[in-house]
Amino acid sequence: MQVVDFHSHFFSRAYFETLAAQSPQAGSVEEKLAALAKRTGMELPGASVEAHLARWIAELDRYKVEHLCTFASVPEELPAVIEAAALSNGRVSAFALVNPRVEGVAAKVRGLLVEKRIRGVLLFPALHHYRIDGPEAGPLCAVLAEQRAIAYVHCGLLVVKVRDLLGLPRTVDLRHADPLHVIPAANAHPDARFVIPHFGAGYFREALFAGAQCPNVFVDTSSSNGWIATQSPKPTLMQVFERALEVFGPTRVLFGTDSTTFPAGWRRDRWEEQHRVLTEIGASAADQELVFRGNARRLLGLG
Repeated sequence: MQVVDFHSHFFSRAYFETLAAQSPQAGSVEEKLAALAKRTGMELPGASVEAHLARWIAELDRYKVEHLCTFASVPEELPAVIEAAALSNGRVSAFALVNPRVEGVAAKVRGLLVEKRIRGVLLFPALHHYRIDGPEAGPLCAVLAEQRAIAYVHCGLLVVKVRDLLGLPRTVDLRHADPLHVIPAANAHPDARFVIPHFGAGYFREALFAGAQCPNVFVDTSSSNGWIATQSPKPTLMQVFERALEVFGPTRVLFGTDSTTFPAGWRRDRWEEQHRVLTEIGASAADQELVFRGNARRLLGLG
């Protein structure tokens, strides 16, 4: 089955260098990154965006992944991700991490959408301490609606392992991580498309509420879905998919892996698990095609 992966992180050299420069650990940026690679076994990319993209394209070809949506996971990484998308011959769509609290961000995003052809933005309200339905995000949401663009709104649990490994403090405030906050924003901006990743990452019930209330709210299936362990009673992944398909319908569930680094590369294991689950719950071939490919192609305008 051809698939479109709606959730990945490009993790170029710029990403790692940015976090290493912020790290309080001793040593130069290069020394910190060398220690990180040694400790984790991660294969950190070199400075060449083209070479890093080539490695990702080889993964897509190997596993028959038609298209990859990938994020700039810090603002400083955005030029690399835009370059990768431009060089990919239509295989990669770029998304920018932005903070609506930064002055002028709405105008900047409009320029990126129009001139650089990014497809949308990645938002971390809990990390940057704002509400998606609050006044800080209003101008940005208006631009996204104007351009019919996509906003991934990360809700629920948020742990960035690379930040932890580099000794950066955890500043996440889960009071801003509730999918219920997406409802007023989505209703106020019906031409924007809002995606709640990871089934809400622990706020599954609230993500379902958002999906039930707003036809322009989608959910993605990405990551290991380790958040399930926080639920009481603990559901199975089969039950999660059953409920998501019941509430969102097969046209608003988007497959993603949350693939990030090498040597892991593209996480085929997550596709296999989700394909098995959808088959076991009796999802039709047509519905599976929508989840794994069709919905993403429609949102991205891939034809």
